[in-house]
Amino acid sequence: MSKVVAAAVEALKAKVPSFDSSAKFVIRDEGSIIIDESGVREGDEETEVTLTADRETFEGLLNGEVNATAAYMTGKLQLDGSMGVALKLAALLA
Repeated sequence: MSKVVAAAVEALKAKVPSFDSSAKFVIRDEGSIIIDESGVREGDEETEVTLTADRETFEGLLNGEVNATAAYMTGKLQLDGSMGVALKLAALLA
């Protein structure tokens, strides 16, 4: 597990204690993180939505410097799957 993914898992655990859907964050060139009813962990399973971004965008999403909707609209954040699940997760991260 990369240091970036390990740090992201810990940061997400603090922000998202539980999530009744499933989502995957793919951080380009680093790895992927799963968020579901079991919690937050490194992984690459199938989920309801996959969000893909570079490291800087992902870190900005976590620390509140980047708005998820703005990142999506400008192409910095790609989404594959359920927009509803993505919006639910964005609300938890805001």
